[in-house]
Amino acid sequence: METTKRGGIPLYVWMLLGFVAGLGGGLIVNLNGLETAPWLMELIRSVGQIFLRLLFMLVLPLLFSALVIGVAEMGDLKALGRVGWKTLLFTIVVSGIAVAIGLGMVNLFRPGDGVDPALAQRLLEEGAAGAAGIVGSAPQNIEAGRFFLDMIPSNVITAAAENQILPVMIFALFFGIGLVMAKSPSTDRLQEALQGVFEVMMKLINLVIKLAPIAIACLMFNLAAVFGWDLLVRLGAYAAVAVGAMAIHMFVVYPLAVWIGGGMNPVRFFKGVREPIVVAFSTASSNATLPVSLRVAEEELKLPRRISRFVLTVGATANQNGTALFEGVTVLFLAQFFGVDLSLQQQLIVMLVCILGGVGTAGVPAGSLPVIALILVMVGVPAEGIGLVLGVDRFLDMCRTTLNVTGDLVAAAVVSRGEEDAPVSVGPEPVAPPP
Repeated sequence: METTKRGGIPLYVWMLLGFVAGLGGGLIVNLNGLETAPWLMELIRSVGQIFLRLLFMLVLPLLFSALVIGVAEMGDLKALGRVGWKTLLFTIVVSGIAVAIGLGMVNLFRPGDGVDPALAQRLLEEGAAGAAGIVGSAPQNIEAGRFFLDMIPSNVITAAAENQILPVMIFALFFGIGLVMAKSPSTDRLQEALQGVFEVMMKLINLVIKLAPIAIACLMFNLAAVFGWDLLVRLGAYAAVAVGAMAIHMFVVYPLAVWIGGGMNPVRFFKGVREPIVVAFSTASSNATLPVSLRVAEEELKLPRRISRFVLTVGATANQNGTALFEGVTVLFLAQFFGVDLSLQQQLIVMLVCILGGVGTAGVPAGSLPVIALILVMVGVPAEGIGLVLGVDRFLDMCRTTLNVTGDLVAAAVVSRGEEDAPVSVGPEPVAPPP
């Protein structure tokens, strides 16, 4: 899947052009000490804020429907038994490891440090004012004593209205589990309706994403005009840390999981999954790679078909280790860049939301964008800071999608261990009429 814009040119090319144009214009203003008319800067800033507000408008129904569907597609938990729960447990554990690696790398190398605190504070204040209408009553700090209590909403409608994303996501998880347990024709229709909501939200998100080149140009102009060359140095360090964390997960965690959990030779595994890795890196889409992954799991890895189909189909949406890792790295990098000191408790919140966000993120290019923007608001980081990462997001998207797809195949190998490829029952055999 490749989102395109005028003339069939891939959208990421337009985003790159917008990034270069905004960065170049902002650097010219910064290096030459030019005074930009306040009304023009306000207009440029407003264009970026409109883009972000459109994302925030759509993110809650998108995440809710995606999370519910991701859980519900596990099917009848009683029938699937250990397969469904093994898949869910693998997703939570390995995604948690991925986010922990990402957060550890950012805290170790601190790619966002080194920016002039006065400049960062200036943009931080501007961002706080611009995001005030979006944030509502989102939490500005986390108290350990009330964290688990606050995760359970007393009124989910109020939580959604106040942009309390974590309680809404917890409710979505419970809703999805309930939808699986209460299987009936009515719940099937409800799941189909939620699938329709998800598809509508994805369509609208794709329309908004097409505005990204203009928004990126405006966001980058504003940032470069304030920070100058510091911006490029920090951006390079951020990309290096993100790719390094993904490499550790890809070449250390996955081989160990395949060897210990799946009982398979890691060399044989990676040799068998070369084709979906190449497709994932090229398309930056887990969904587009799914048909190739299904064929490779059956023909190359010799996994039970019913198990691999279930795990890979659910995993294309729900098991996105690379996305969870990327979201955690990005949030902490931007927090460092803007001088927002996140406590250990707040970083644990970021970790948890990233794991849940990995379940609810669409498996398409730029699918993690709304989740990142939302987490930034939760921890008090200017939402327009996302413009920093959008310019290099295409390459990082290719890397994290490769991690996502490989993780789905690792999950299929681990869950398939000890399972037989028993035929799926489709109903009683027809009874021959009496002679």
